[in-house]
Amino acid sequence: MSGFVTKPEPVQVPGLVHLHTGKVRDLYRAENGDLVMVASDRTSAFDWVLPTDIPDKGRILTQLSLWWFERIADIVPNHVISTEVPAGAPADWKGRTLVCRALDMVPVECVARGYLAGSGLVEYQADRTVCGIALPEGLENGSELPAPIYTPALKAEVGEHDENVSYEETARRIGSELAATLRQTTLAVYSRARDIARERGIILADTKFEFGLSNGELVIGDEVLTPDSSRFWPVDQWEPGRAQPSFDKQFIRDWLTSPESGWDRGSELPPPALPADVVERSRAKYVEAYERLTGLNWA
Repeated sequence: MSGFVTKPEPVQVPGLVHLHTGKVRDLYRAENGDLVMVASDRTSAFDWVLPTDIPDKGRILTQLSLWWFERIADIVPNHVISTEVPAGAPADWKGRTLVCRALDMVPVECVARGYLAGSGLVEYQADRTVCGIALPEGLENGSELPAPIYTPALKAEVGEHDENVSYEETARRIGSELAATLRQTTLAVYSRARDIARERGIILADTKFEFGLSNGELVIGDEVLTPDSSRFWPVDQWEPGRAQPSFDKQFIRDWLTSPESGWDRGSELPPPALPADVVERSRAKYVEAYERLTGLNWA
């Protein structure tokens, strides 16, 4: 069992229709058909949306996505129309709200990997492939791949794992032309972001994107290149052969699996609330990732 420990009630705003509450974001539709996406401070781990928020997280994810959208705009357009908070919305929505074009979303999560980690590592250790792509012998946890690879997945509902699939399977489902465009665009964006991050002392190990179509044009949506959608590692601490320190939910996962939490991951019971020090250390990692990548101070 997994999902929300306590699913929040959606905020009601005049002129907006609530469509969906996700792990982090709440989605609304405006009267003119535009979508309004609000990033909360919720956080998830081990397929559970936890009962404890990480302060400022939603704003950091939103502002970092906007920063990246500007740097990949010549590769692929994005879905953002404005960052204006709709009339009647809570003041807390400022800085965490995106008014977006409604897209015909492609049912494929587009993953680019430049290093071996996560589910890719598990598959490689079993048969020297990742999503059916053959890789050379001798790689280990955290190894850089000979070249970045595209490993699509089918997006799952909250509480379920995304399903890694082959490129050929995506072509069968959505057509060969669109599948090829997704692969090309995903790898182009990853390569651009990898180089930018590396200049700032951060390894972009892997990342995932979501795309949609607007009048036949491919558009990137949702969040991009944040600690929630990417593995960021500090360059000066990278050491293949072990798990890498990262700018994500490492502190949260470590605490939940420690004796201190008292939680059994294998049980059906939801995880407990996070202690204050874990919350603060997690927030500090999000802030550090934002500041190192953008060169800006987080106010």
